[in-house]
Amino acid sequence: MNTTYDCSVFELPRIKNRAGNITPVHNNIEIPFAIKRTFYLYDIPGGESRGAHAHKECHQFLIAVSGSFEVLLDDSKTKRIVQLNRPYVGLHVPPGIWASEINFSSGSICLVFASHTYNEKDYIRDYNEFLDYVHE
Repeated sequence: MNTTYDCSVFELPRIKNRAGNITPVHNNIEIPFAIKRTFYLYDIPGGESRGAHAHKECHQFLIAVSGSFEVLLDDSKTKRIVQLNRPYVGLHVPPGIWASEINFSSGSICLVFASHTYNEKDYIRDYNEFLDYVHE
């Protein structure tokens, strides 16, 4: 099983230009897996939370492309909070980690790259079920 210390923060490349910066993202290069799904969260009221689930197989890579939020990571033994507030920094969350995105700033946007297409059976949405899963 993965631990919260297997969740890594990555600084993504920046191509700087006085007219604006670009950050390229490639499968298995900047993102540590092949991307099969991309989605983003937005219009989240300031201070609100999202997420609060774990995956059995899916890896996720989260980026605060606008604004900021924190990610509360939990492996059932250790909790860790990572703040995301720069569009060139991302957080890799491997399977088996309970993750909650919390404390969104107003107008923030969370971009998520996922290693798998959507599959409801991959989600663990109940914390007690998560505890049973990681202690099997």
